[in-house]
This record gives sequence, structure tokens and C-alpha cells, in this order.
Amino acid sequence: MIGALRLGLVAPMPPPNGGMAMQARQLKQLLEGEGVAVCFLPTNGPYRPAWVGRLRGLRALARLLPYLVQICRLARRVDVIHLMANSGWAWHLFAAPVLWLAPLFGTPVIVNYRGGEAERFFRRSFRWVRPSLHRAARVVVPSGYLEQVFATRGETVEVIPNIIDRSVFAPAPETVDHEGFVFAITRNLEPIYGIDTALHALALLPQRYGARLAIAGSGPAEEELRALAAALGITGQVAFLGRLDRDAIAGLYHRADAMLNPTTVDNMPNSLLEAMACGLPVVSTDVGGVPFMVRHDESALLIPAGDPHRMAMAMQRLIDEPALREKLREAALSAVKAFEWSQVGPQWIAAYAELAGKRP
Repeated sequence: MIGALRLGLVAPMPPPNGGMAMQARQLKQLLEGEGVAVCFLPTNGPYRPAWVGRLRGLRALARLLPYLVQICRLARRVDVIHLMANSGWAWHLFAAPVLWLAPLFGTPVIVNYRGGEAERFFRRSFRWVRPSLHRAARVVVPSGYLEQVFATRGETVEVIPNIIDRSVFAPAPETVDHEGFVFAITRNLEPIYGIDTALHALALLPQRYGARLAIAGSGPAEEELRALAAALGITGQVAFLGRLDRDAIAGLYHRADAMLNPTTVDNMPNSLLEAMACGLPVVSTDVGGVPFMVRHDESALLIPAGDPHRMAMAMQRLIDEPALREKLREAALSAVKAFEWSQVGPQWIAAYAELAGKRP
């Protein structure tokens, strides 16, 4: 059955290296390794001609019309479509058309809904989302948090978690010596990810700790964050590394002593899973789906969003308490086993096979 299965995967593809795009690329590779024929339709393909991308009003239309044709072609070729969907205009422009067109060809669609801003989006727009959503053969989310968001609106969904690639993200083979205590952040440089809170927290730590912060990511807030570091007098303690690929991210985790996740909005952050898989103790805000992934003082230290004093206290605990770091490390390595392909893959393949068997 697996070898005969033809799957359509509709999702963004790197670059940029966002969480959904990275999950899509990883899922495609792993499914093909299982013998599934994956037909990929990217939702972020290049504009043709390229100059259209500079015209805000025209570029949406220029991308949408070819996309509708591609959906119809895909639906004719495959047994099931796996649609990765997100909040905001991405839902209306890329997810809804698949749900209205693919069933016309008798092709069932699994909506794999993602994104930490779902509650905010649904509060405004669920009356517009629901008609399209009900055309899905199945709705799958990666976290208990999103399951609750849907449940409050009377919708039943299934939970299949994100995938962690243990061939890339694993504990360092040997100890890397470095000066001071290094905290790593691997998020886009955007206001919602709260990196300013981490900078304020670092400035609150006593200088004797020699703590440093390595930030991997790029985005519109970079200039503002650099200015904030200078104003706080911690420029020498902060390294802005730019956007890194997966291997370089793993290398950063191997050189760091702990990971910070200061975000204000989140669902099931891949960065958190990757750091845990590398054996890093984690300090994270307790927003969205994070408390469904880790438990405070057991597998991570959780704090409220936007509270640099609480973050600084948690950072200081990690520096001062080697036994706590080891406890969090061991618990994290145990927790990420649930996100390995050996656990997650059979759930997806069973869902595809069931729906392919029901196809008219």
C-alpha cells in the first residue's frame, strides 16, 4: 500500500527556513524514504515574471491564477493531499482554494493546521474559515494547544506532532570548551519573538557570570535589537549570527550551554525540539503550545512572556546549578523521543492509507 500511494504535499518550501517550510521539506524526504510518491506543490514559488513580485496588488493575482491550475492538476494525479495551513491571509490564499477544488476531483484533503496565532485569527475570521475547513477529510494539528483552540469552536481534530531529525539534532559528540556561559536563541528577528526581553534579561545578570548570547536569525527587527544591545551596554556579550542552515544551527547548540525561547506567541516551536534533542537545557516563555511540550522545572524552565526579571532569574539558576542543567538535559532527551520519525511517521502513513482507501 505504501509503495502504491501517491501523495500531494501543499506547503511552503525553504527558503526562508521557517518552521512550516522545514517540516514540509523533512516530511517529503522521510516519506519518499518509505516509498511514498510525493508530488510537491509549493505555496511560495517564485513569481513569473520576477518583476511582478515588486507590485503588491498585482503579485497576489499573478501567483493565485497559476496556483489554481496547479491544484487541479495535482488533484488529478494523487490519491490524497496533505495541506499544510496557517493563519491569516495564507489561509484564504493558499489553503481554502485546495479545499474547494480538490474534492471536485474526488481527492480527499488532510488539513495540517499550524501556527501560534490561531486563536487570534479564529477570533476574527472563523466564520469565514469554517466553510472551507468542513470540506477537509481530516483536520490534524501538531499540538494539544491547537486541539484546544479548535475544540472551543466545536471542531474535533487529531494531534500528530512535529518531526525532529535526530540525524542532525543530537547531543554533541564531545565537549566544546569556551569562555563564559553561552545562551542561544534561534528565532527570526521579529517583535513577536520577544528577543528584546532576552537582551534586557542578559543586562540584568551580574557581570561576574560572563554570560553571552548568540542569536541565529534574521528579520526586520535586527537594527532595533542591535541598538538596544548597545543602549544596555552589552554589545560585547551579544553575537548576531544571521540566518543559519540546519547543520550550522546544530553546531551552535553544541557550542552553547542553554537555549532561550523568549517568544510572545508559539505553537510547537521546532527550535525548542531541536535544542532539546541536542541536550540543551531550555528557558522558555509559557505561551501557546509550549506547556504541552515541556513541564516547568522538569524538562525546562518556564516563565511568563515579556518578563526580563523572571528570565534573568531562570538564566541565573542554570548558571549556578549544574545539577539542574543535567536534570533538564536528561528529561529533554527523553521527551523528544515522541517526535522521532519512528513514532510520527506511522501515524501519517496510516492516515494517508485510510483516506486513499475511501477515495471514490
